[in-house]
Amino acid sequence: MNLDELFFDENEKPLEKLAANGGFTGIFRKIACIGDSLSSGEFEAMDAEGNRTYHDYFEYSWGQYIAREAGCTVYNFSRGGMTAKEYCLTFAEANNFYDPALACQAYIIALGVNDLYNMQMEFGSMADVDFKNSKNNKPTFAGYYARIIQRYKQIQPDAKFFLMTLPAGNDPQLDEAAGKHQDFLYQLCTVFENCYVLDFRKYAPVYDEKFRERFFLAGHMNPMGYMLTAKMVMSYIDYLIRHNMDDFKQVGFIGTEHQWPKGAV
Repeated sequence: MNLDELFFDENEKPLEKLAANGGFTGIFRKIACIGDSLSSGEFEAMDAEGNRTYHDYFEYSWGQYIAREAGCTVYNFSRGGMTAKEYCLTFAEANNFYDPALACQAYIIALGVNDLYNMQMEFGSMADVDFKNSKNNKPTFAGYYARIIQRYKQIQPDAKFFLMTLPAGNDPQLDEAAGKHQDFLYQLCTVFENCYVLDFRKYAPVYDEKFRERFFLAGHMNPMGYMLTAKMVMSYIDYLIRHNMDDFKQVGFIGTEHQWPKGAV
């Protein structure tokens, strides 16, 4: 077995190959997924009058597919229609998602669709973030999104954060907002430690008409779509771990009083 060829090819790109059984994502024993309907396994149905109805089937969420495949405990800190603003102001507190008993080693954040596309939320910038007191962040998408990271860093300082970009589609107007969202997530990773971008916009398949025919049911994914998303998330995290091994050596100590000092032999 040649480990360099198998795991550490310098020319490998994210999502170039799908990791079996979640790959190294399995080093995390507790993961939280913070997101909206697409993180909640939401399916659309139609009633007898032809009205659309929306239902969160969490067992079909990509987070729970990860739990089953990688053997982790995964929490759905999500709900259909969720925005960064609602998460910060009411949703997380109302559901006790800041309870230290639910602290995780890793947080995957997949927010932005409802904020930017449906609510037309003011985007803002890094200037909206108060790094000393997150409650002072300005009421913009940037301010609320950063506040989520800041709050969980208070609960679990050494946790790893994986920030998911919005996949590329076939709507130029929406794709422009997705590009701004993508840039902002990379900026966050330069100011917050232990943050990594899951750049679906750059490396995932384009969510075009052909993709939607296979993996969507109306405006949300079908079971195969959520399973595919899980495989891509796990494979991307596996890639990040394999290409940043030093960053993840002490994952087993996250949430404990123990650590191995850097530079010690």
